[in-house]
Amino acid sequence: MKVLSVNVGTPHPNPWKRLPATGIDKRPVEGPVAVTAAGPKGTGEVGLAGDHAHDVKHHGGTDQAVYAYAREDLDRWAAELIRPLPNGVFGENLTTEGLDVNGALIGERWRIGPDVVLEVSAPRTPCVTFEGWLGEPGWIKRFIAAAVPGPYLRVIEPGEVRAGDPIAIVHRPDHDVTVALTLRALTREPELLPRLAPAGDALHAETRALLRRRTQPS
Repeated sequence: MKVLSVNVGTPHPNPWKRLPATGIDKRPVEGPVAVTAAGPKGTGEVGLAGDHAHDVKHHGGTDQAVYAYAREDLDRWAAELIRPLPNGVFGENLTTEGLDVNGALIGERWRIGPDVVLEVSAPRTPCVTFEGWLGEPGWIKRFIAAAVPGPYLRVIEPGEVRAGDPIAIVHRPDHDVTVALTLRALTREPELLPRLAPAGDALHAETRALLRRRTQPS
């Protein structure tokens, strides 16, 4: 299990959300990249140096500091879409190899290289920027249906990451709340929301709030 590439965004205009910019165009960078804990959501801060979230309502912050996607899933999409999908094209900061990122558990921790520890917090939920960027009509529904969203991660221990760094799973919680299950519960299958409860405080703060609203007695 390893990092194939570390990808940092270049700002582009965002006509799909009528925002000044989007950082979804992420491309591999050479050399080590500093990883630090992001500030609260709403500031645009993310975990990788040189990157930034421009849609601050929906991206960035502590629980969405880093986004990872598997090269294996990119390859499957490339075969379906009949087009090349280079590392970073889904807006991921880390393109991984050999790691089941969608079967990862909420609260699972990965050590990347000698220093960095990240914790799985949430699935990526697709938006109109993602659909517009790829130029694939109906992409949001298609991406959700596939349930291979890749995880957002929070930074537990800062450091540096680089292409080729090994990834080790150093903690796996005692529950079955995976990234894929969480996406299903948050989108097409809300009846699954109660199944997220065992993940507790490791869930994204917004997911915890939603779970409280949907499951508390009326």
